[in-house]
Amino acid sequence: MTKENLKSVHTDSKFSNRSILLGSIIATFIAATPFFFYLYEYVPESETWNTWLFDYKSSFYGDARIGIWSILMKLIPLCLLFTWFFTCRHWWYHALLVPIAMYSYQIFGAINEDMVFFDEFQLLYLVPLMAIIIPSIYLIRAKMFNKLNEVDKTMQELEEEFMYKPKSFLGKVKQYF
Repeated sequence: MTKENLKSVHTDSKFSNRSILLGSIIATFIAATPFFFYLYEYVPESETWNTWLFDYKSSFYGDARIGIWSILMKLIPLCLLFTWFFTCRHWWYHALLVPIAMYSYQIFGAINEDMVFFDEFQLLYLVPLMAIIIPSIYLIRAKMFNKLNEVDKTMQELEEEFMYKPKSFLGKVKQYF
């Protein structure tokens, strides 16, 4: 073997080990989400919850356990949606931005306890985001089906053609911003 072949094998195994480690971390996080959700059971049933990191006072809910429960009800699905968004390789992954925006808005509402009717008009705040994302996804889909009719390619080949695959985690994050 030449030096270049040895270097290539070494970098491939390094990438493979990093990929396995990252995949293991993501899989462990997903598998542990039920445990994260039930963390609210360790919160006392009182108006204030004092920890060594922070103090939480639930003025709107009247019970810190209920306040943390309502936050976790929105935070856990949001974390799962972010994981799906950053690991999805399909052409339609931008559609996940709509539920991400919705859950983000709901978390803001759960934390901002002074607003009683916060969820009443949340769809109005999502309309501009949906007005950009839904037509974009439809245009990508239409372009794919035009290519499918013109060229003899399978749907899987077209999805791979439209996929952008950054090499690093930082590249994946930069792709969305």
